[in-house]
Amino acid sequence: MKVRDVLGRGDYALISALVADGARVLDLGCGDGGLLEWLRENKRVEGRGIEVRPDLAQRAASRGVPVYQGDLESSLKEYPDGAFDYVILSQTLQELRRPLEVLEQMLRIGRHAVVAFPNFGHWRVRLSHLLSGRAPRTAVFPHAWHSSPNIHFLTVLDFEETIAEMGWEVEGRLFLSGHSQIQFAPNWRGEVAVYCLRRGAAAGA
Repeated sequence: MKVRDVLGRGDYALISALVADGARVLDLGCGDGGLLEWLRENKRVEGRGIEVRPDLAQRAASRGVPVYQGDLESSLKEYPDGAFDYVILSQTLQELRRPLEVLEQMLRIGRHAVVAFPNFGHWRVRLSHLLSGRAPRTAVFPHAWHSSPNIHFLTVLDFEETIAEMGWEVEGRLFLSGHSQIQFAPNWRGEVAVYCLRRGAAAGA
């Protein structure tokens, strides 16, 4: 099934489909605020963002997006429980120093956590590594090893295992290959994975 991009990104389209109209949204690593602006204009959300880069935070503010300029990993503890309906983390999970801690904080301060990440299990990544004998480089992973922002390399199967171990509940699983949404063999065929999570009953959901 073809996916119509939002702001030129398929993962944004899937994320926007998961977020309910009129929701309170916190976007972690919000960049220039483009997604929050789109959600505000198209889904009437009340959005806020966190962005570490001052230049991008300034651009988000110029869009009228309330944004905190700082490191998301150290700032989430300042938010009270249940402060948001959705907390979004798009294409940033693999760059975090403490990804599991961030996910737990997302599920504390938000009723739902929406997480999008590139799948290192995709067949092109596997083939690139097998044939070249070097760190994989594909359209989704274009960086040389020394300049890549990625410090954790996870696959769909890795994330599913973590969900089971932590006792989280999955409200939605969406997978992209190019501009198409797929369902079959996502760990092999999916380039980008998008999950909507909530805390399990044992954690007091």
